[in-house]
Amino acid sequence: MNSLAEYFSHAAELYRALDFEKLARVTAALERARAENRRVFVFGNGGSAATASHFACDLGKGTIQPHLPRVKVICLNDNLPTLTAYANDVGFDAIFSEPLISLSERGDLALAFSASGNSPNIIRALQAARARGLLTIGFSGFTGGKLAELADIHVHVPSHSYGHVEDVHLAMCHAICETLKIAHK
Repeated sequence: MNSLAEYFSHAAELYRALDFEKLARVTAALERARAENRRVFVFGNGGSAATASHFACDLGKGTIQPHLPRVKVICLNDNLPTLTAYANDVGFDAIFSEPLISLSERGDLALAFSASGNSPNIIRALQAARARGLLTIGFSGFTGGKLAELADIHVHVPSHSYGHVEDVHLAMCHAICETLKIAHK
């Protein structure tokens, strides 16, 4: 990007190209998880870890309705002692899959954020989730990578800019939470 105007112009193009049908499917899956008291596991690396953490906060607190069950959400990248123990003792590729295996049950959701869609620890976690009977949801950018093949619902931002991909992912998370919050008022 050569200017601020170009950055925001490209961002506007990405927002106009959103796949609202897939976002509706993600929202419906989260509504179903809430209604069935299923757990929702979110995770990512770097900026995507920040998005996962932010989304977990918004899902866990921001969607509370007195007449509905609360969303049981766990951000796998927020437990630094567990993350570093697996990274040190097993390998960085296992930091999400191993806790997911320990904590998840069939019918839960695994929701991954990855700009490239090819991070080995993300791929390994999605493989573990599928093997355990979890619904897999992936938010990616770039070309979608291997994540696109492993996600039951794949939400793609067609950009090779980390900033743009992460911006749009976070905006989609906010939109999903707002929809969950007002859906049953």
